[in-house]
Amino acid sequence: MQVAEAMWTDLKVASPQHMLMDAITLMTDSHISALPVVDSQRRLVGVLSTTDILQAEAECAGADDRARLFEQTTVGDLMTPRPAVIQPTADVKEAAQQMLYLEVHRLFVEEGGRLVGVISQSDIVRAVATARL
Repeated sequence: MQVAEAMWTDLKVASPQHMLMDAITLMTDSHISALPVVDSQRRLVGVLSTTDILQAEAECAGADDRARLFEQTTVGDLMTPRPAVIQPTADVKEAAQQMLYLEVHRLFVEEGGRLVGVISQSDIVRAVATARL
């Protein structure tokens, strides 16, 4: 099975200029734990995950720091640059191996330098559980 058969293509995305609170709202409303960050040509430039947000919040010294974090921080300030990517024609087994090796929960799928999808550990488990893999 190829990655293209198991990936999600209906992606919510953010730009580096989005405010952190807007990204958190989008993540919460969409029930997702990470947002791909793209430029105006839909090229992947980073990822903002709940881990990034929680780490930043943990580093706040107090309530004022936390307020500034959520009110004045952009996605670009917190995102992890250069997230792990894979091609849609790659085998799902290769995707699983990369996730294990890189210790990540998802791989972003790029084709021709543009973001076209995401495949997560849950997608691979779903494919196995439904006997598609």
